[in-house]
Amino acid sequence: MEKLIVLTLQGMLVKDKADKNVAVVIGASGGIGSAILRKLCLDNTYTDVIAVSRNISDVGKHPTVGDANVLSIETDYTPESVESVVEQLSLFRGNISKVIICNGVLHDQDIWPEKRLEEITADNMVSIFTANSITPMLFLKSLISAVKGQKKCVIALLSARVSSLQDNRLGGWYSYRASKTALNMLVKTASIEYARRANNVKFILYHPGTVDTNLSKPFQSKRVKKLLDPDDVAARLLQKMSQVNLDDDLAFIDWEGYEINW
Repeated sequence: MEKLIVLTLQGMLVKDKADKNVAVVIGASGGIGSAILRKLCLDNTYTDVIAVSRNISDVGKHPTVGDANVLSIETDYTPESVESVVEQLSLFRGNISKVIICNGVLHDQDIWPEKRLEEITADNMVSIFTANSITPMLFLKSLISAVKGQKKCVIALLSARVSSLQDNRLGGWYSYRASKTALNMLVKTASIEYARRANNVKFILYHPGTVDTNLSKPFQSKRVKKLLDPDDVAARLLQKMSQVNLDDDLAFIDWEGYEINW
């Protein structure tokens, strides 16, 4: 059962939704997600910041909190759980201005990026696609009713440069590459439908670069041109989300703001 918990003492949930400005971070206990959460908490333009995470105890450890109500919803990311999360978010219907979906996996204790065809397994591919493609899409499926309204809403999802067909020169990493490419297509298709049904929404696919997080740790080497700080990446993404125009075009950009070839 998912829980809605007030993690700050600055305020309680307000029944009157007038003048609310709400930001939502999905996958808020990860390296980038937690950095985004910290930035949002210190931004006094938000009345409520909502952290969606598998581990709400990790979310609650962040000491840097401003004046916003910081709420945490626990989820195990099953389809039923995703629907329950969005049902709770409906409390803020029409007042959500930012949604950042940070879910994703490159490796874990049992899965490693494939270097050779022989390393591909069906079970590992299903796990990677579930985390990187299916789960974000389940959120987009249910979020449309919560974000639809008069307020401009920008939804950003973490993609990767390695998902680019044109940029694939090294090969390998079959499941991760393909799952992020699938995410790009799913979000592109969703953005077309959102434009018809919730035209106040703008989508961004964001490549954060090689960030100093647990996801990239095994791959941080001298070959990495620039290892980025999570707080810097979070600040750049939030700034870009605030600057984009409300149009029907899906943006696929990197941490420097440059467009990435599909």
